[in-house]
Amino acid sequence: MTATYQPAEPIWCAGCGHFGVEAALTTALADLDIPKEQTLVLAGIGCSGTIQNNIGTYGYHALHGRVLPTATGAWEANPELSVIAAGGDGDGYAIGMGHLIHTFRRNPSITYIVMNNGIYGLTKGQNSPTRQGTPTLDAVLLGLGVLETTFIARGFTRAPNQLRRLTTAALTHARQGRGFAFLEVLSPCVTYNDTYPRWETEHIDLDADNTYDATNRTGAFARVVELETQGRIPIGTIYHDPTAKPGTFPNPATTDI
Repeated sequence: MTATYQPAEPIWCAGCGHFGVEAALTTALADLDIPKEQTLVLAGIGCSGTIQNNIGTYGYHALHGRVLPTATGAWEANPELSVIAAGGDGDGYAIGMGHLIHTFRRNPSITYIVMNNGIYGLTKGQNSPTRQGTPTLDAVLLGLGVLETTFIARGFTRAPNQLRRLTTAALTHARQGRGFAFLEVLSPCVTYNDTYPRWETEHIDLDADNTYDATNRTGAFARVVELETQGRIPIGTIYHDPTAKPGTFPNPATTDI
């Protein structure tokens, strides 16, 4: 993919965090010089589910909550593809949550980018499983609790340079065959849940902490719990295993999976 980028007309509101996710992804693809004909971007439903229309690669619009098994199938059919799944927190953490757990476990070499805004934006702002002020689900901690997990990061669209680096790292991890790269992005909805001011003060950058070891799973889990108990939101590279290898998949024609 070249640095020349002609975006499609997006459906997002002015100020939507998803613009930052799209910019980070297109820039990372260009930085890594990944040919567009060797890239597949799949997306789920909702506002975030249109991102594949804007990237200029092969794209697929998956069913509600089913982007991960679809992406896994595409990767298994052609492991030479750079397979990138994308979606929102409503799509990935509600109806799609069962697939996320098993994708951590199976560890395919694909990338999954979740745009977290705490709501279902396209249907006018209903609470998602991550809405602050309600009992919330933390996919970062969930992933750290699965022993097969090999890469977890969280970015923020108000930190664009870091988000670009994290996106590049996630794509590289998957392209090198090291397994599943999970990147959650704090991507506020300015129309129905404007969390920019809140997340500006609550986020804390682990990449800037020289004492933090992102290769220590136990330490990462403890640090994330500590920070979130204090009302802080850790961003940066949460955990990665530089020695990781991709999961081994059984033959679906001969094995129950």
